[in-house]
Amino acid sequence: MLRDLVRHVATETGITQARAREALGIILNAADRQGSPFADALFQRLPGARTLSARTGSEIGAPTGTIARLIEQTPGGRRAVACGMIERLQGCDLSHKEIGQMLPAIAGYAEEAYEISGFGHLGDLLGHDGNATVTPAAIAAVA
Repeated sequence: MLRDLVRHVATETGITQARAREALGIILNAADRQGSPFADALFQRLPGARTLSARTGSEIGAPTGTIARLIEQTPGGRRAVACGMIERLQGCDLSHKEIGQMLPAIAGYAEEAYEISGFGHLGDLLGHDGNATVTPAAIAAVA
């Protein structure tokens, strides 16, 4: 459940659960806007994750149109989404260290709870080339 992921991220990073939830929403929204296969797999397996991402996107004014989403997946768009995500995480009062701990915490939980693997740092999530995949076990479980 989403509550368990929030608790796990808070424990792994040393931040409060409220800050972990806010940061998680920002990261999931950025990953969704990048067309991340990790985000897709997590959304299909973890109830509430897509809703958190969408709600966060609405709160921050993230683009929702098809053309805007395609633009965000170009090299310049990817850079803009990644920079915006880091700015928003810093706006949540997260340090560089805490930001750096977020994705390994999310990836660790996804692998342990749902056998979704292949992503361990922000570059894997946001910098993928569009051909990234999750493990066969995760894909089969989602299908």
